[in-house]
Amino acid sequence: MNGLSGIPVLLEDNHLLGVVKPVNVPVQEDASGDPDMLTLLKNDLKIRHDKPGNVFLGLVHRLDRPVGGAMIFAKTSKAASRLSDAVRTHSIRKTYVAVTNGVPREREGRLIHFLLKNERTNTVTAVRKGTPGAKEAILDYQVLADDGKRALVRVELHTGRSHQIRVQMSSIGCPLYGDQKYGASQTKPGEQIALWSVRLRFPHPVSKESTLLVSLPPDTAPWSQWPDNVYRLLRDELEHGE
Repeated sequence: MNGLSGIPVLLEDNHLLGVVKPVNVPVQEDASGDPDMLTLLKNDLKIRHDKPGNVFLGLVHRLDRPVGGAMIFAKTSKAASRLSDAVRTHSIRKTYVAVTNGVPREREGRLIHFLLKNERTNTVTAVRKGTPGAKEAILDYQVLADDGKRALVRVELHTGRSHQIRVQMSSIGCPLYGDQKYGASQTKPGEQIALWSVRLRFPHPVSKESTLLVSLPPDTAPWSQWPDNVYRLLRDELEHGE
């Protein structure tokens, strides 16, 4: 279902709210002044549930502004604390799909880099191990389909570094389609970055039961260039796999 803000709701109970983040919507208020997820969802909850006063909604993880897909928020301070702990202990498993410019040489593999963030420019660089301030970044990827020039890639994150997928895939010569920061030489102005949060699996903050959110990317370019059966197989695996 869609909330009053138009943001699709994947799951809601007394403790958490799972939604599909639209592309190009910031997670929280920033210098742009554009509508942000926290403000939109708080207003949505206030109206839908007729809540007086301020509405609590806890931000427990982030997605880059140009990235869309499954995202979880906490509706109570207890849930926020427990979900934040799950993030820190890597108990929240995050799966993404991306379209890359270029096809990885290996069909699947693990990438390990050391990433250094420049806070002034908000950019991240892969550097040598031991570089002061650098943090280890680990992901697993699998090529789901390719046309010889681009690939549809599934990514499992093992760490949650800033711009991690974008920088690591660019570091192996396969920058993300539409990535203006890390793949500018292969990106046309105005192209939308092709990175989507397709699955979150995590322990419910109260019941502790394994909880699942699944969201497939929209049927627009470049996602739409891949056959429907690729996405059917992907959804089946996301919903029934570990």
